[in-house]
This record gives sequence, structure tokens and C-alpha cells, in this order.
Amino acid sequence: MKTKFFSIVITCFIVTTVFSQSNLNNYKYIIVPNKFDFLKQKDQYQLNSLTKFLFNKYGFEALVEGQNYPEDLVRNRCLALRSNVIKGSGLFKTKLNVVLKDCNDKVVYTSGAGESREKEYKTAYNLAIRAAFKSIEALNYKYKPTESITSLGTPKVNPVKSEVAEEIQQLREEIQSLKKEKEAVVSKEEEASVVVKQEPETVVEESMKAEKKVLYAQEIENGFQLVDSSPKVIYKIKSTQLKEVYLVENKSAIIYKKGDDWVIEYYTDNVVRQFVLNIKF
Repeated sequence: MKTKFFSIVITCFIVTTVFSQSNLNNYKYIIVPNKFDFLKQKDQYQLNSLTKFLFNKYGFEALVEGQNYPEDLVRNRCLALRSNVIKGSGLFKTKLNVVLKDCNDKVVYTSGAGESREKEYKTAYNLAIRAAFKSIEALNYKYKPTESITSLGTPKVNPVKSEVAEEIQQLREEIQSLKKEKEAVVSKEEEASVVVKQEPETVVEESMKAEKKVLYAQEIENGFQLVDSSPKVIYKIKSTQLKEVYLVENKSAIIYKKGDDWVIEYYTDNVVRQFVLNIKF
């Protein structure tokens, strides 16, 4: 009877492990938070850094929350799982579990409990998290893309976004037309031996005086709002069908990626205006 019981337990464990492995293999990234809920400070006892290190050690591509994400992850947040470490109750033991959730906040995986009887917090947490990762190590993770997840990043065509894309394209054409007109004026003035600056003038608006400050992107419906550290909303931007191009709400302007920079571009008084923004998505 005992032999039969243990056989059933082992079979269930194997099935659960295989299912978890297959499920996790469909996700490309793991996002590690800066701070776990049961701790008071960011990366306290270097537990967050250790968690990221262990994920990378066992084959995952771990990223720290808030850092510059890869381009495919920016387009499709569902490629990543969000990790968390949960502290269990115990009078004489430190118990930690690693939990992974998908982009819909659904728990995809929970590791086995890692335990330690050490009294010193840093040592106890270090040993417990390493023990919890033993079950993750056993999964032998290897990324295998699946259409059900990768397709979530493919933009769907709808009338509203089509109109936005057309408006963006029209705005870009107007900007290009103004550039050509200015180049023609500059050419004529050069013939008259008048020195003119040919590049479009870069103007810093009153609302953008803090040129070194970081703007943080917070996801909202159909796009993002860009806030400073106050936090104050500086811009609201709408997603478009064009890659890395956004329409600025209540302003005839666009924000787009140029090399490693994010640029806001618009025109007033027949002059093209550009400004480099420091945006953290």
C-alpha cells in the first residue's frame, strides 16, 4: 500500500515538473523587482541581485524591473514573467518560495520552499533562496517561442489606430515639406552670401526646461503617460501602428525613437522643432 502511495506521489511530481517546464519554456524573460514585499529596502541583503543571478545561472534571461527592456519586450510585455519571492511563516525557520506570474497577473509557477535555520538574516535568506531555486534548476529551462504568446505583440488593425497612423503620416509629410522649404530658402540666401543655419532649429519649450530629468512611462489605455519624479504628467502619448512612434495627446507632435534617443518633433511658425527626451519605459 505504501509503495503504491509513493508511486502515485512520484508520478504526480514528474507530471507537475514536466508541465511547469513546458509552460515556462514559452516565456523569454524574467523580470525581477527592485524590492520584495517582505523587506524594507531595495535589494536588501542583496536578495534581489541574488535572485537575478540565479535565474541567469539556470538559463533564464533575467532583467531588473525598470531597466531598459529589449525591443521585443517593449512591444510585447507578455514575453516576460514577473518574479516574486514570498516569505512563509515559521518560528525557527526561514522559508522562501519563488513565484512567477504572467502579464495577466496569473500565477504560472511556484517553486518548492527553500528553508534555512540560520539566525542571521542575510545568511538565512541567501541559503533559503538558493534552496528554493533547486526546483527551478530541475526544470532545465530552455526558451521555446509559442505563437500564443508572441502573437500578443502583433498590433491589430482597427479604425481608430488607422486614423492615428494616417494622422502621424500626414504630420511627418508636413514636417518633411517644411524642411525642404527651409533648405530652399537657405540655398537662395547662401547665393546672396548670407550665412544661415541649415539644420532645423531645436527649441526647448517652457514645459521641458528640465532637459536632464528622466520621464517615466506609465502604461495607460492606448499608450503611456510620461511623468517626472514629482510625479507630474508631462505628456500623454498614444500608440500607433508605426514602430516606436507615438502621437502626443492635445498637441500636433510625435515622439519617436532615433538611434538610442527618444525625440519629440513638431513645428511652429514654419520652423521644425526637435527635443531629445530621456524616457524610461
